[in-house]
Amino acid sequence: MDRLLQLEVFAKTAELGSLSKAAEILRMSNAAASRHLSALEERLAVRLIERNTRRQWLTEAGQELLQRCSTLLNELAEAEDAVSDRALSPKGMLRVTSSLSFAMIYLAPMLPAFRALYPDLSVQIISANRYLDFIEAGIDVAIRTREQEPDSNIIVRRIGQMHRVLAAAPSYLEKHGHPEHPADLARHNMLIYNLANDPYSLRLSQGSTTQTVRIAPTLDSNDGQIICGAARAGLGILIQPIYIVQNDIAAGRLVPVLMGWELPLLTMNIAYQNRVRLPAKIRVFSDFLVTHIRDHSEPGIWIDATK
Repeated sequence: MDRLLQLEVFAKTAELGSLSKAAEILRMSNAAASRHLSALEERLAVRLIERNTRRQWLTEAGQELLQRCSTLLNELAEAEDAVSDRALSPKGMLRVTSSLSFAMIYLAPMLPAFRALYPDLSVQIISANRYLDFIEAGIDVAIRTREQEPDSNIIVRRIGQMHRVLAAAPSYLEKHGHPEHPADLARHNMLIYNLANDPYSLRLSQGSTTQTVRIAPTLDSNDGQIICGAARAGLGILIQPIYIVQNDIAAGRLVPVLMGWELPLLTMNIAYQNRVRLPAKIRVFSDFLVTHIRDHSEPGIWIDATK
């Protein structure tokens, strides 16, 4: 039985905390994965993983083996990638996660051109507004709005920054009036993205003056597309990144308010796991995305976008 495959099954099971998840990632049956793991333990004459009906955990020997074989497997994969034609023509599956809005506005439209350059590379997009775990979800690339990652093994590459805007439908403003000052927002119907940092407190600046306003939601949601739909229908005032609402503003479906006041900028990043050598599929996707955003965004959307 293949010794390398045994180590791959063991390492993936340890990382994911599940033999069945490891089997799925390695594209084998649960029974085959179990045989590989049992063969490894039998060959080494030591128990590597203890398990019961509820959970599994590494033994002391398993922890030591994981530390050593993870380095070996990573270096082997990187060596294979370096000498194969994947360095020039990436192959396989690339798993990308982002918010639904970013996926709709940037990722989906760029895929035809990306696939024309890399026809052997398939892309899976997982739209999620929460931050998925790279290892547990098998993620290669994540588009995120936080500037730093709590995990030091995650590399962050900045795409750029953009303004957030307050806007509402003409029908709403005709009925409720335009807010003239940040304090006026307290009496308006507010549509709030509840995964933002401190979503119920708005800090607006005008020159050297800063105002902080507590707002109560008429609607809060974890998805920007829901908020935009409600705003277009006349429910209230939204707070969203400019890239999400630019078309609605240009078409007159939404009207910006409090234009003399600025909200804190939103930072957009590409994040991926730290590697000795960055896999070609991650490198070419990241480079292509940054170029696509720079070349296909409306003027004024991005501030200091990566060149």
